[in-house]
Amino acid sequence: MDPLNRPRARRLLPSLTALQFFDAAARHLSFTRAAAELCVTQSAISRQIRQLEDFIGQQLFHRSANRLILTSTGAEYAAAVRLVLERAEAATLQLMAHGGEGAQLTLALLPTFGSRWLVPRMGEFVALHPSLQLNIKTYIEPFAFATSDVDVAIHFGSDAWMGAVCHRLMGEVAVPVCAPSLLGGRHPLRDPQAVANLPLLQHTTRPLAWLEWCTQVGSPATNALRGARFDHFYMMIQAAIAGLGVALLPRFLVRDELANGRLVVAAGHELKTSSAYWLVYPESKAQLPAVGQFRDWLLDVVSVENASNGDYLADHSAATTVTTH
Repeated sequence: MDPLNRPRARRLLPSLTALQFFDAAARHLSFTRAAAELCVTQSAISRQIRQLEDFIGQQLFHRSANRLILTSTGAEYAAAVRLVLERAEAATLQLMAHGGEGAQLTLALLPTFGSRWLVPRMGEFVALHPSLQLNIKTYIEPFAFATSDVDVAIHFGSDAWMGAVCHRLMGEVAVPVCAPSLLGGRHPLRDPQAVANLPLLQHTTRPLAWLEWCTQVGSPATNALRGARFDHFYMMIQAAIAGLGVALLPRFLVRDELANGRLVVAAGHELKTSSAYWLVYPESKAQLPAVGQFRDWLLDVVSVENASNGDYLADHSAATTVTTH
């Protein structure tokens, strides 16, 4: 018998309705709010959750008169169920939108890198592959490809992404920038050490950047770890423009602001690190046509721009490819 056609036992799965009701209850931590979202009664939510708990033999919620709390088992199951429902929804929307025709590519981008550098260049890629459906997500913290629907990600750091093929795109040169008005304040800047006298804007994923910069220029590091913190470079850029402090930002992300005078370089010393931007994707998807098309296009774009804009690179080295295990 053909192994692909071999009969198999019925899948051990609860009903889709029970999973949807559980997902809503887990998100709201309220049967009442879950019922309102799904346009059903509270008793219907409660009944489905009871049936689901009986099915799996585990308690999913701690119940009290006024509170609903996920058990540790319930929290783990809720994350897994949400991922299954999101994938099913994405597949359904894909079929509805394209009738099953054409491939799709899901990208995970760093927010400011995506909005300021990559997306403005994507028109060329879309023109080359008009039938390819693009889905673009943003992320800050690293994630596992195995538990997401992402095909390709842009990552800043090293090539340490388990089970992924990593292509080095470009290095980074960061410069201290601020609003022009800040230079005429109480502590006008004359040399790099004067930066230490001004408020320093911090990025949450690069908490030691100012400390490294101060060490390189020999500036007192008293304030290197202090200052307002931001999750996104975009918010840091806006804060610097508003005069809230000095931001240590990748030069290529603020090229327009430096050109139009909304920001100025506060001190001449630049920060060059060993970290870089990487194109990464799981080994299991390396042979997918859409992944290969995007990889080849992006590496060509980066090669051309690195050749004409040396300040992208910290070391002017060529792109490299690494597979980590």
